[in-house]
Amino acid sequence: MTILRTLPALAIGAMLSSAAAPVAAQRGNAAKCTSGWAGTIQYSRNQANSDSKTVTRLSGKGTQTTDWSLKANYTAQIAVRPAADAEYSTGLANINASSVSTETVAANDRDICPHQRVSQGMSGNFVSKSETRAGGSGLEAGVDVTTDTDTYTVSVRLPEVNGTVSGSDSASFSGQCKAKEATSKSIADLPTTIDAIRFSTDGEERLNPGDPNRLTGSFSKSAYGVTETLSWNLRRCGPALRLVEVKFEDMRFPTWEAWQEITEQTGTIDGNIVRIKAIVANDGPDERAATVKFRETYKGDKWDAAKPDAPIEEVSVVVPSGEQREVTFQWDSSGYAWFDDGRPRLVQRIRAELEDAGKKVDDMTRNLKVAPKPVVLVHGLWSNWRTWEPWQNILTTSHSYDWKAFPVGEKPEHGRMSTGEEPGTLGPTNTIVQNADQLGRYVEYAQKDRNAWHVDIVAHSMGGLISRRYIHAEMPSFADGKPQVAHLVMLGTPNQGSSCADLMSAALELTGRSMTALQELQTSSVAKFNAVTTERKGVPFSVLAGTIVPPVCRIFSMNDGVVAPMSAIWTIADNVQQRVLHTD
Repeated sequence: MTILRTLPALAIGAMLSSAAAPVAAQRGNAAKCTSGWAGTIQYSRNQANSDSKTVTRLSGKGTQTTDWSLKANYTAQIAVRPAADAEYSTGLANINASSVSTETVAANDRDICPHQRVSQGMSGNFVSKSETRAGGSGLEAGVDVTTDTDTYTVSVRLPEVNGTVSGSDSASFSGQCKAKEATSKSIADLPTTIDAIRFSTDGEERLNPGDPNRLTGSFSKSAYGVTETLSWNLRRCGPALRLVEVKFEDMRFPTWEAWQEITEQTGTIDGNIVRIKAIVANDGPDERAATVKFRETYKGDKWDAAKPDAPIEEVSVVVPSGEQREVTFQWDSSGYAWFDDGRPRLVQRIRAELEDAGKKVDDMTRNLKVAPKPVVLVHGLWSNWRTWEPWQNILTTSHSYDWKAFPVGEKPEHGRMSTGEEPGTLGPTNTIVQNADQLGRYVEYAQKDRNAWHVDIVAHSMGGLISRRYIHAEMPSFADGKPQVAHLVMLGTPNQGSSCADLMSAALELTGRSMTALQELQTSSVAKFNAVTTERKGVPFSVLAGTIVPPVCRIFSMNDGVVAPMSAIWTIADNVQQRVLHTD
């Protein structure tokens, strides 16, 4: 298993190599660069306004409430290139803009209709909606980058954008003396124009004295419900090729190929397929062939900082002059929530290195959080989800808050097994088959909640048989070829039945009573179960057997008080025997 790490690889080297040179000398060298800037600038404008007002109607018998809201989003991505004239830059922008304005009027009144003596309530609801959509690609945009001794300013000028505006009006009524029909009409698309935009940073951005020819940053300003943000990654006097961004994506469960971007805060789940994407830009006058090498980097790790970086993938790409191209590959995150020695791995670091004619010209490192698979917890006979209540704390302290427990039945709307709620209760229960169906519903809930394509199952006692039935008969397959259940761990499961269940069932039958769940744990019943429940579908099985209680229930060896070790272990090679009770 390889290990992921991250640290901007050249940052330390650049600082060390420049440490001996006086700052004035560094700036003197930078002053020789008279080229315009190249790179990317992103601008966004998000607006959210609302208002609500209630007034008394003229009749004095009712009220009228007007609610208004406006949501508007404007985004522009600007490809920046040096202009023919020294020190200036040009920009080509891809712009998307949309807005929705909604006004809702709710009127309530009371009146006495003809031939009536008592007033009745009347109401009307009116909704007006207006939508604007606009956009364009390859639009000329102005870009200004001005530098001072220690600071710099980034400004953009975005052009007018053509678009369309449409709308709708609807009305509904209730309680009128003479019934009024609801109405609804749409307004066809009409041409419109989004005004040009100018935006600038405040001039307080600091130059990096070690690398004044590279600018990276972000600036935001908010007022009156409007937030404008400018982000940039620019450089000058550098190689023609550069890395614009490195991103991670995974698929939104349960839709295969439904790729979505992974944020650093959210991360992904162990076992998910991750698509790693690098964007390469060519600021030069000629088409260039490039190679992107992806590596797991260990720089900065507390334990493995001295470990050399490990290559992951190498992708070639041809980038036309003035354009950008994406390179992608898919990476299996299985096992990356942990180090090989069992320590929790909280963050992975992946570096992309860009090479031009075999020479590294740029690199970029990004963090990726991989959380452990969700653990679905399956209770046994005479039990419920509360038996697992301590487990979330166990998982959190073992790894992090991102390791989640899903006890079956905690949220019954997603699945609830019936095995007898409390010890000794003899009411009706589900069969193993029925409980396996409920388990399947809960597994799917855990997957959707965590966006996890794979889960682990920990099952106690009868829960192990229920889990085996689910894997055999109901577990779906996915396009990655890996089983949905990555691992089944059984705690005290009677995989060959329990002689204690034999004795208790016999005693009940003498009184004319029976219990389905208890009957299915008899040695004869489990023998029939094993004869037909044979498929593991690639799921590894592990078992823990208890050996703390002297012979009991015709079990002629140390046991856990209910299940004999040989019954728990059965044919499972990965097994452990410990001095624990069945209920521990």
